Amino acid sequence: MTFQQLWQLRARFAGRLSTMYGQEVPAYTTLVDVSAAVNEEHLARHGADAERLGSIDRVTAERHGAIRVGSPQEMRQVARIFAAFGMHPVGFYDLRDASASSVPVISTAFRPTDPGELAKNPFRVFTSMLAADDPRFFGPELQQRLKEFIDHRILFPQELLDLADRAAEAGGLEEPGAERLLDLATGVFELSGEPVDHAWYRELEAVSAVAADIGGVSATHVNHLTPRVLDIDDLYARMEALGISMIDEIQGPPRWDGPDVLLRQTSFRALAEERVFRFQDGTVGPGALRVRFGEVEQRGIALTRTGRDLYDRMVAETDRRLAVGEGAGVRVDVARAVWEAHLPRTEKELAVRGLGYFTYTLDRDALVRAGGPVIGPDVGLGDLIEAGVAVPEPIVYEDFLPRSAAGIFRSNLTDEGFRDDAQAGTDYDITVMSDVVGRPVADPHDLYRRQQDASVALLREQLAAVAAR
Repeated sequence: MTFQQLWQLRARFAGRLSTMYGQEVPAYTTLVDVSAAVNEEHLARHGADAERLGSIDRVTAERHGAIRVGSPQEMRQVARIFAAFGMHPVGFYDLRDASASSVPVISTAFRPTDPGELAKNPFRVFTSMLAADDPRFFGPELQQRLKEFIDHRILFPQELLDLADRAAEAGGLEEPGAERLLDLATGVFELSGEPVDHAWYRELEAVSAVAADIGGVSATHVNHLTPRVLDIDDLYARMEALGISMIDEIQGPPRWDGPDVLLRQTSFRALAEERVFRFQDGTVGPGALRVRFGEVEQRGIALTRTGRDLYDRMVAETDRRLAVGEGAGVRVDVARAVWEAHLPRTEKELAVRGLGYFTYTLDRDALVRAGGPVIGPDVGLGDLIEAGVAVPEPIVYEDFLPRSAAGIFRSNLTDEGFRDDAQAGTDYDITVMSDVVGRPVADPHDLYRRQQDASVALLREQLAAVAAR
């Protein structure tokens, strides 16, 4: 029998979900094909620079998925399942106030946390939980009915949970246990054919289409699978040319002449999918729901906390300029002007100013040219970068942006929904999310900083060895 390590299980799981989702949402297959074509042509035009944020093999194989659950119990169960694939909770995202629309969810992302594991297979699943206890969205009576509905359903069979626990503890599974785990894990995220209670679904939909998709059905499902592309603007234009309706704009940073940072995302609009409804008179009949869509992403450099503060200020400045009518109301043009005014135009300057996360390698030729003054232990990292002795290699941003996620959600909603802002919202943060998930939720900055610090420590050791000769 062949032992399947966690990363191998993860790669197979991502492949299974991709095949399944392509069968359920054929436009997703088109999205994947166009993404691959864009990547190949981008690589042909730009050569090695195209792979600066990941090899073409990794980028083309890369996916992130999105699912939604309804309660802390379901969130803890899904955490057990993803642990079987070497995926751990990273980051806290509060989408409730990230949009003017009603998006009553809090989220984390399950992904590998070790750089080596990410390189083998970087599959991630953005996982949202309904904030059913937030009185801005749900009154006491609706809260109670939601709780009863969600507590009554079973999303994840015990056999799957037991197999997942075995895999996580052992670091993998032998066949045929691995195959059984994959069958069960893929199956729970397929679109259910069970009839949907029409009145209950529409009642929740009046609050939020996202709430209805979570609490109005008896099962969960993949909401989208996202390929990674090297030129999202090219992808957007090609999809439109194929007659596939895309959302109005690309979410996240604008296209500009400087370094790509963080994450840019877009999607095709949610398509009407046939579903079976149970109506109030007891009859069952056909209908349609519009909740699933095809997202695509372009990843950039991870920003430090200082860099993220600058990013947030640039987003706020873009909003301010748009509010007073600058740039003829075209967000991308206004944002580009803000970026050009505030963000460094080179990776080297990002590194020198401590705005981005990088690993560093030693350039021995530059060290010879610089001479002794840059070898001492008191020489700052910025001076080493400026001298060309420390060569920065960008760390790719592996995580998400709340505003962009909410923007994608909002662009696919049927209407704005309802939120009573006169009420005080329920408090959630990364500590509360850790309690919800039942295991510590990692801060992405800690992971990036640890990777950067390890490379800087190695660089210092190499410099010390040179100085000791």
